[in-house]
Amino acid sequence: MSATVSIPGRFNGPRDSGNGGYCSGVVASFVEGPAEVSLRSPAPLDTPLEVVTDGDGVVRALDGETLVAAGKRGEVVDLDVPAPVGLDEARTAMARYRGLHDGPFCRCFVCGLAREDALAVFAGEVEGRDLVATTWTPPEWSTDDAGAVRPEIVWSVLDCPTYFAAHIGEELSLSFLVRFAVRIDTPVPVGREHVVIAWPIESEGRKRRAGSAILSAEGETLAAADALLVEAKS
Repeated sequence: MSATVSIPGRFNGPRDSGNGGYCSGVVASFVEGPAEVSLRSPAPLDTPLEVVTDGDGVVRALDGETLVAAGKRGEVVDLDVPAPVGLDEARTAMARYRGLHDGPFCRCFVCGLAREDALAVFAGEVEGRDLVATTWTPPEWSTDDAGAVRPEIVWSVLDCPTYFAAHIGEELSLSFLVRFAVRIDTPVPVGREHVVIAWPIESEGRKRRAGSAILSAEGETLAAADALLVEAKS
């Protein structure tokens, strides 16, 4: 089976390619059940990508002969989500956000400071805890026909904070999402203020693993993710 998709230009992460979480969510939509997506090369924007589902159930997104991403049925994300962060605490943490007004991710549609229409997911360190947090109110345009946040937007929001969680207590280094798995426990309502958290899990060499979650204002876990990032070679 094959289909064609395109990553709209507004959903960039780096300036000239798709946000990793968004692209992963698009590929995951072609996988039955819980999905794990591996990103293999930058996703071009506003470019038709061929999506091919093989007999082994692997979904591949291709830009010509270049493999952009591959998705497969995975295990349901099973993480110990840390104790909730309250709205006030998350707002305070946002003041510690380490994103830049210039640089490769400054115009990311999720966390870019140089972009007025970004989703404003500005996760900063929570004092006294080994995690980052931000508030987030989903805009009306992110809704699906049922009135909840579209899955690919949920994947996007769960992506960006993992970068900052993976570098808690140290200098930020250029890193990219290479593998992502998400579970959505309950539809994320639009127009309500939520808390997004992320925390480091482990690191080895250039590899860094982190978890993230979207919480309701009352502390209920709405969605969670397991991310693997790899630092760029120096």
